[in-house]
Amino acid sequence: MTDLQIKTVEMHTGGEPLRIITDGYPAIKGASILEKRRYVRDNLDHLRHLLMFEPRGHYDMYGALLVEPSHPEADLAVLFSHNEGYSTMCGHAVIALGRYAIDQGIIEAVEPITTVKIECPCGLVVADVDVKDGKSGAVSFRSVPAFAFLTGQSIDVPGYNTVTFDIGYGGAFYALVSAKQLGLDIHNSPTKDLVDAADAISSVLKSSIELTHPESDDLAFLYGTILTDGEDSYTTTPTANICVFADRQVDRSPTGSGVTARIAVQIAKKQIEIGQTRQFKSVTKSLFDATAEELISYGPYQAVHVRVKGKANYTGESTFTIEDDDVIGRGFLLK
Repeated sequence: MTDLQIKTVEMHTGGEPLRIITDGYPAIKGASILEKRRYVRDNLDHLRHLLMFEPRGHYDMYGALLVEPSHPEADLAVLFSHNEGYSTMCGHAVIALGRYAIDQGIIEAVEPITTVKIECPCGLVVADVDVKDGKSGAVSFRSVPAFAFLTGQSIDVPGYNTVTFDIGYGGAFYALVSAKQLGLDIHNSPTKDLVDAADAISSVLKSSIELTHPESDDLAFLYGTILTDGEDSYTTTPTANICVFADRQVDRSPTGSGVTARIAVQIAKKQIEIGQTRQFKSVTKSLFDATAEELISYGPYQAVHVRVKGKANYTGESTFTIEDDDVIGRGFLLK
C-alpha cells in the first residue's frame, strides 16, 4: 500500500454527485485560483483520474477540491473536476458546499440565513444557506456576471442539418438549443439520443466559434450544450433541460451555471424581466429556482446577476487508497 490516503465527503444535488476532497492532496501552488487550476491540471491530473474514474468513480462523477483561498473575501476556495478536466463554475457544487461549510464549522451558523463566500475559478460566488434549529437546508447563490455571448445564430451540424443556437455565460459558456428543432423531446427521447445531439453541436461549435471573456482567456471555452424544451418565455411552470458537458457527461441536476446562462440569454432576448423567478427541471425531475436580480455592465456586455436556489444532500464519507501494483486501479473509463 502506498502512503496515499485521500478523504472525501460525498453529496448530491438533484441527483448530480459531488465528491468533496477534504484531505490527502499534495500542496497546490499558485497565487490565484486560476493559477491553482492550471497547476492541478498540469501536475496532479493523475489524482483526478484516481477519484473521478472507475473503479472509485464513474463516467459522470464530479469533484470539488478545496484549496486555500486567494480572494480576500472568500471563506473557502474550490477547484472543480470531471471526466475531461477542470471546470470554471459549478452551481450544484456551490449549493452543496454552502451546506458543507456550515456543517463542518468553517462558517458559524446564523439563523435564518448564513452567508458563505466561495472562490471559484470564475470568481467569487456568494451562497446564502437556510438555517433552522442549527441545521443547514436549501442554498441559493448569486452568480458572477452572466451574459448572452451570441443569440439567434445558425450553424450546420452533421446529422442534424441547420441548428439555431444561443451561447450564454453563467460562470461557464454553454450553447443553448431547443431539442424540438432536432426532432427530439426533452421529456421522452432516450437520453443517449439527447447526448448524441448535444455532443455533435458542441463539437461543431468548438471548432467554429471563438469565445472571449472580459477577465481571462482561461474562462473562454465552450463547456457544453444544453438542450431545452424551448419554453424560454416567462411562465410559472418549470422549463426542462439536459446539460451535456465535458466529454459527454450528463448533469443530473438542472445545472446551476447552465440555468444562470439560460436566464442571461432570456433577459437579453427580453423573454423574461428583472425580478422574475423561473423553475428549471432536470432529467431526474429535480428543480432549481432562478431569478434575474439586476442588470450590470460587464466589459462589453450587458450582464445580469442571477440567483439560483436548490437543495443538496449527504450520501456518505470515503477514504481512498491505492496499492503499488494496482495499475488498473489508477483510473479508467468505459465509453
